[in-house]
Amino acid sequence: SSRSGCSAFLVHVFFVSVVLSPPIVAVPMFSNPSRALARLVARAPAVRSPLHRQAGFSTVSAAGAPHGGSLVDLMVKDAAQAKALKASAVKTIELNERQACDVFCLINGAFSPLSGFMDEAAYDTVVQDMRLPEKQLFGLPVTLDLSDIEGLKSGDKLLLRWGGEDVAVLDASSIWKPNKVVEAKEVYGTSSLEHPTVYSLIAEQGSFYVGGRLHGLSSPKFKYLVQTPAEVRKTLPEGKDVVAFQNRNPIHRAHFELLKCAQRDVADSTLLVHPTCGPTQPGDIDGIVRIDTYEALRKETEQEYPMFRWAYLPYSMKMAGPREAIQHMIIRKNFGATHFIIGRDMAGTKSTITGDDFYGAYDAQETGKKHSAELGVTVTHYENMVYVGPEEGYVQESEAKKQGKKVAKLSGTEFRRRLRSGEEIPEWFAFKSVVDILRKAGDKAFC
Repeated sequence: SSRSGCSAFLVHVFFVSVVLSPPIVAVPMFSNPSRALARLVARAPAVRSPLHRQAGFSTVSAAGAPHGGSLVDLMVKDAAQAKALKASAVKTIELNERQACDVFCLINGAFSPLSGFMDEAAYDTVVQDMRLPEKQLFGLPVTLDLSDIEGLKSGDKLLLRWGGEDVAVLDASSIWKPNKVVEAKEVYGTSSLEHPTVYSLIAEQGSFYVGGRLHGLSSPKFKYLVQTPAEVRKTLPEGKDVVAFQNRNPIHRAHFELLKCAQRDVADSTLLVHPTCGPTQPGDIDGIVRIDTYEALRKETEQEYPMFRWAYLPYSMKMAGPREAIQHMIIRKNFGATHFIIGRDMAGTKSTITGDDFYGAYDAQETGKKHSAELGVTVTHYENMVYVGPEEGYVQESEAKKQGKKVAKLSGTEFRRRLRSGEEIPEWFAFKSVVDILRKAGDKAFC
């Protein structure tokens, strides 16, 4: 227990049930293998031929190693080959930001072991079972949606463009019309259009999916600095555990106290602050504005917390609750994490009509713990951190209740009202540097 009253729940599981084929088979593994060994695995040759690893490869991963054992790199290194691929394309697709984020994650290995957009077979098994055909865990389907497939046939090549640049060529090996109601029910736990991403999936996105291997031509660029898994791994100290934190909102005091707790509780660790900065649900803070707040906070705290690393991920949030928690664990594992923080209501969302939650507050934590050993990623999870006054600062909510402490509160709604009105926002709640940036952005700060 630290000075600020935090105590991590570290999930170390030594046996995991892996669904290969009935019956369930117990596979032993160590909870925290050597990161040095993991780095050797990470430097193994990249996966370059199948859409994902072939059957027979172990579904259990070592801590710190990429998911599937090798970090996928789909960038075409030969200029002549890149030119020939572009010339062979029968159609050009202009990507939206959501799709460009997926291309970035695919060609740079954030979605390892995938080496392209999922084909129909992989899509079906991931939707139904949260596993690739070879039984490797994968949280969410990764698909390229199109509204029009007229004239397109299996075997054609598509040139993918984003921001005025040719970013990839897709071998269209699989073209189909999915049952999106089934996808919504299985992946999001609901087919209700009151779920913002289910609404987008059914009412806004293309009716057809195209899957196949990707050939990277140029890593998609965004309005903020991004780092690939290989680049982030180079910044991580040898031999240290890496605790990753994903978020999609500005970091306020309670968040930062949680980060300090996590870094202290995992001895001699590096803390990777790894926000997602792509499209998210309506009402969230705009990605560019969030980047500005993260950079201000990084500069403000880097002298006192040199063990923190900051990197920004172009990823489109799906608000899929427990299944998205698994997706985030896999992504951070590919970036080098050995531990992953899952907070209350991670990747959760509410009905756009009633405001009711679609997922339980701790569903994501429980799902993460269930698959922790198989992924080789230790889940660290905390209760809400609450402020009880200047003497003790932040403590866990249960500790405050046990001691009968009065908790200072400021709701998100009240915070936004004060932002807009210019009223004082207490420093115990938010960093002044963050508040200044949000106020300067005004209503443009919100999606």
